[in-house]
Amino acid sequence: MQAILLSREEVARRARQLYESSIRQKVETEENIGKMVIIDIETGDYEVDKTGIKAAHNLSAKHPYARLFGICIGYNVAASFGGGVMERVSK
Repeated sequence: MQAILLSREEVARRARQLYESSIRQKVETEENIGKMVIIDIETGDYEVDKTGIKAAHNLSAKHPYARLFGICIGYNVAASFGGGVMERVSK
């Protein structure tokens, strides 16, 4: 099967659409705030862990050519560098 090339922006758009439409209400709990959810944009599969590394490995094992995207649960960005601010977007 030949892969269709997608821009980073399109991968992010699809992941955010999946997150908002079906994943957010399942994972955005108090114990998950600040953890990473890794989303396979092709299948809609996702996994949650503290850093996203184990989740990404697990999803890659299931789907070797998966297009993965990570979202920090409850925040506007996944990480902040150089004085940037991580803003909490969920209550």
